[in-house]
Amino acid sequence: MKFEKLAGKKVLVTGGAGFIGSNLCEALLHLHVKVTCLDNFSTGHYRNLNSIKNKDGFTLITGDIRNLETCHQACKDQDYVLHEAALGSVPRSINDPIATNEVNTSGFLNMLVAARDAGVKRLVYAASSSTYGDSKTLPKVEHSIGNPLSPYAVTKLVNELYADVFQRAYGLDTIGLRYFNVFGRKQDPNGPYAAVIPKFVIQLMNHKSPVINGDGTYSRDFTYIDNVIQMNLLALTTDRRDAINQVFNTAVGERTTLLELTQMLKRHLTMYDASIGDVEIKHGPNREGDIPHSLASIEKAREKLGYQPQFSIEAGISEAVKWYSKNYTGLN
Repeated sequence: MKFEKLAGKKVLVTGGAGFIGSNLCEALLHLHVKVTCLDNFSTGHYRNLNSIKNKDGFTLITGDIRNLETCHQACKDQDYVLHEAALGSVPRSINDPIATNEVNTSGFLNMLVAARDAGVKRLVYAASSSTYGDSKTLPKVEHSIGNPLSPYAVTKLVNELYADVFQRAYGLDTIGLRYFNVFGRKQDPNGPYAAVIPKFVIQLMNHKSPVINGDGTYSRDFTYIDNVIQMNLLALTTDRRDAINQVFNTAVGERTTLLELTQMLKRHLTMYDASIGDVEIKHGPNREGDIPHSLASIEKAREKLGYQPQFSIEAGISEAVKWYSKNYTGLN
């Protein structure tokens, strides 16, 4: 897939030192885009920028989206914005709803205002599958959501409402991408709010038993990072007006239980260390705010953006395990 029309354009990536943001920065630079990364490094890492920090066309701004002046500075002269900055994690939001709201809601509003004032052509933002809340319908379709089950989900729903208002009131083109359990290279396996795949990979690499929340029958639409990059590039470059001011599921359209995921991880990791196959899997209580099942319909993205996911869960796991084996101790 080619996105030559982006060459020479200026794109601001907020949260650009984070897992998704740094991968987007790298992909854009490969397309000869002039990239500005804005990050306060509260959850992002300088190491994520090591491969690109000295490249022509890359600029780093250390700052916080909770500061409107910083947002104005970052948006100046930009053609597009990819807004990835956020405090993720449902459990984190339950433990600290105020901080989650300040970053995810107030910070997002600051970015909308700054993008509007700078005359940015389009703002593509990270929405979330958590917006579906207690909706039991499968697969999840964009026009039908339930009640939010966590402060994090509330903030992501409010983002969509604000984006819609800014398009209608001010003419700022926006597209929201509802991410479904993104994983892949550069995703941090450490910390109390680490995502399940990197956390389990490192535990298994170190022969420690992963703990599944619940009986393992909860399921997710795990989505490899390269599929997410494709969706962001498609959202930046689409000429279809019926795709503007819309939200799109960003997923694969495959459902995997946590038990299936864990067995898949063990299977791929045993290629590097056969003894990992003997590591015991343990179970704990379900997490508060977790939805039982998540599966996306990607038909809207296929139709309006031309999205074709390149990586299944199995192919993505293979790539992710390969990356962790090279970048973290525990495997040869």
